[in-house]
Amino acid sequence: MKTNYVIISPVRDEAEYIGKTIESVISQTIRPLEWVIVNDGSTDQTGAIIDEYSKMNPWIKAVHRTNRGFRKAGGGVIEAFYEGYAALSRKEWDYVVKLDGDLTFEKNYFERCFQKFDENRKLGISGGGIYHQIGDSLELEEQPLFHVRGATKIYKSGCWQAIGKLIQAPGWDVLDEVKANMLGWETRSFPELRVHHHRYTGAADGSWRNSVKDGLCDYISGYHPLFELLKSIRNVVRKPYLISSIGLFYGFISGYAKNVPQVGDKALINYLRQQQLRKLTFRPTIWK
Repeated sequence: MKTNYVIISPVRDEAEYIGKTIESVISQTIRPLEWVIVNDGSTDQTGAIIDEYSKMNPWIKAVHRTNRGFRKAGGGVIEAFYEGYAALSRKEWDYVVKLDGDLTFEKNYFERCFQKFDENRKLGISGGGIYHQIGDSLELEEQPLFHVRGATKIYKSGCWQAIGKLIQAPGWDVLDEVKANMLGWETRSFPELRVHHHRYTGAADGSWRNSVKDGLCDYISGYHPLFELLKSIRNVVRKPYLISSIGLFYGFISGYAKNVPQVGDKALINYLRQQQLRKLTFRPTIWK
C-alpha cells in the first residue's frame, strides 16, 4: 500500500513524552511524506528534543513559536496547527493528520487506519481509540463512535477541502465531524486501533476547571440545552463524582450568562442540535 500523508503536531511542554511519539512515527510501516512539529512556546526541553530528531530525519520539520505565557484552550492548538500547515513543503497528499505529542501506538497504526478509508470511500475523518493506563491495563476512553479525538485525527483530502478551515475555538474537534457528516461524509473512530494517551484529557487544568471548560466548549459549539442537561446528569455517576457533572453544566450556563459568542454557522448548529434531539428520541443519528 502506498499512501501519501503528512502530519502536523502542535505541542507544548511535552518533553516527557514527545520522544516516544516521534519514535512511534519513525517506526511506522508507512511513514509520512513530511511531519511538521510545532513547538508552541514550550518552557521545558520539548523544542530541543524536536530539533535533535529533525537533524537526524530530514522529513521532520521543527517550527518554534514564542511562548504566549499560558495555555489557550482550543483556539491556541488550531493557531499552532495552521502555522505548521503553512510550513508544509509537500503540498500534494492524500491525508493530513493532526497528532498530539503525548501518544504511542503500534508500528502498523497508520497502515491500518488507511485500510479503513480504503474499505469505506465515504469515510472522511478517522482515527484510533484513545486508551489510558489504569492500573495494569489500558482502558478505552468512552466517546460516540462518530467522534475522533483531537489527539489523533486523520482527514481525507476531499473531506478536508469540503469542510473548510477548522474553527479556532474550543469544540473544533467535534464541529469538524458534524460538518463533514452534514456534507455527506462519514466520520468514525475505531477502538480496535489502540492509541495510548500518556496524559489524561484536561490533566493540565484539573478536574473542576476541565469540566467547566468542557461545558463552555459545548455552549460555544451550539449544543442543545436539553442535551447538555442530560449529559450533565449522566456524568453524576462518573469520577470525579458530582464535580464533572456540576462543572459541565455550570460552564455551559456561564456561556449564556456572559454572552459568549457561539460558532457563527447557523446551519451547522441547527444540524448539530437536530442530531442531538434524534439521539434523545431514539431515532437514527450520527450521535452513536
